[in-house]
Amino acid sequence: MAAQSAKDAIFVQSEAYDGLRIKGPDFNLPIELDALLKSYETIGFQATGLARAMELINKMRTWRLSDDPIHPDSQTEELDPEVRAATGCSIFLGYTSNLVSSGLREIIKFLVQHKYVTCLVTTAGGIEEDLIKCLGPTYSTPNGVFNLDGATLRRKGLNRIGNLLVPNDNYCKFEDWVVPILDAMVEEQEGPERVRWSPSKVIDRLGKEINDEDSILYWAHKNQIPVFCPALTDGSLGDMMYFHTYKTETPISVDIVADIRRLNDLSIKSRKAGMIILGGGVCKHQIANSMLFRNGADYSVYINTGQEFDGSDSGARPDEAVSWGKIKIDGESVKVYADATLVFPMIVAGTFGRAHWAKQKEEAAAAATSDPSL
Repeated sequence: MAAQSAKDAIFVQSEAYDGLRIKGPDFNLPIELDALLKSYETIGFQATGLARAMELINKMRTWRLSDDPIHPDSQTEELDPEVRAATGCSIFLGYTSNLVSSGLREIIKFLVQHKYVTCLVTTAGGIEEDLIKCLGPTYSTPNGVFNLDGATLRRKGLNRIGNLLVPNDNYCKFEDWVVPILDAMVEEQEGPERVRWSPSKVIDRLGKEINDEDSILYWAHKNQIPVFCPALTDGSLGDMMYFHTYKTETPISVDIVADIRRLNDLSIKSRKAGMIILGGGVCKHQIANSMLFRNGADYSVYINTGQEFDGSDSGARPDEAVSWGKIKIDGESVKVYADATLVFPMIVAGTFGRAHWAKQKEEAAAAATSDPSL
């Protein structure tokens, strides 16, 4: 009897199940990037999450109003087939400052340069590190180690960000560059223009002034993609603003309420909205909270290493955002538990990059057809 009971416990009969079968790539044969990324879907664990992230980003990328049936309450212009075909999903990209310190800066720049995102939300470091990199380089630590002695680095004037090193001279160069701009902005604030500065307006001005094609903010200014930074003073730029108050009778005034209105209106007016959020903190919550005003995002991709057990918003899973109305009840979402520097390059390669390269190839082929000499 005991033996039979043990046998029954071990050999429980399975119900019929027909799901996605787990299988990895076969490296006995050469494999192209597209095929490798496609294989992530059936590898399992975070690899399957990465594949799901690519699927959702491709939905954000390709959705058009014409894909949906005409709503009885549609405005007249929304009945126009051309308008419906041209109306896409608004993509809100958020990222923490350390990712701009890293090489993800160039990937974010690519997305802004080619107008693949609707707006950006970041922290103060995400603004200033982009500008500072135009003035001086950021370096890797020897062999990429994370444990260099802090006191030694301080004596050498080297600031550590994980396994990156930023010479303190870069921040001195930043001060020399930004203070005259702050002077000019105060003049415009107090002069006949009566400019009312908001964080996004300040950032747009800095993107104009840096005039460097390597910069995220340069392309954001050129393409008029708003960059929101609710915590604009929480970094070196805030330090410069602080020092500037002692150099001028009238300090610069920055209206944060103007930006929350601008960001929330952008969310409300989006026919469909997608969130891509790298990391947590301010950038994550500011975007998610803006989605509340439209009863939630349609598509959401979180990429971070945060855990939910401490109750932080940074580590919260998408289903928590559903409970707040920040992701639609029927919305599609995924959280990839990974360092964004590891996975976001692959995700962009499999989505925006793949489409971008295909378009370039088509344009080159069309040009060659129209001009055989090419």
